Amino acid sequence: MLRRIKDRTRSRHNISVAEVDFQNLRQRAALGFAAVSINEADLRRLFDTLRHEVDNILPDGILAWQEEVLG
Repeated sequence: MLRRIKDRTRSRHNISVAEVDFQNLRQRAALGFAAVSINEADLRRLFDTLRHEVDNILPDGILAWQEEVLG
């Protein structure tokens, strides 16, 4: 499932994706998505789209979602 999420989001969007925690667990994972934009609104839309795509691949699989925009 993780490879599918990472491959699909990378191929559809100009983003970086990495498994950032729980690498030693089989039933849990934490993914980090990173993107660069000059417009915060574009980033927010991108993150909304990513969340929707991940939820479509793995329904009820998102336990927590955190967004951070650095400016």
